[in-house]
Amino acid sequence: MTINRGTAVRKAKVDAFIEKAPDAVGRKGVIRGRKEQITLTIAPDLLAKVDEVAAKMGQSRAALINRAIYELAERVVS
Repeated sequence: MTINRGTAVRKAKVDAFIEKAPDAVGRKGVIRGRKEQITLTIAPDLLAKVDEVAAKMGQSRAALINRAIYELAERVVS
């Protein structure tokens, strides 16, 4: 007979770790100052285009993505 000591404790620690993940169920992201960090999955070809446009505009990838989302949201919601 095998005795598994601490299995429940390990599982609780693993569950607590997973709950802190930015994409955990019930969470939308990690708060960083006044912004919320999220996870985004994007096709490699599109990401290359985003990087190219950002470089041409002298902006970071994140700044370009934020601007694009903001401008689209303004057009749709307004």
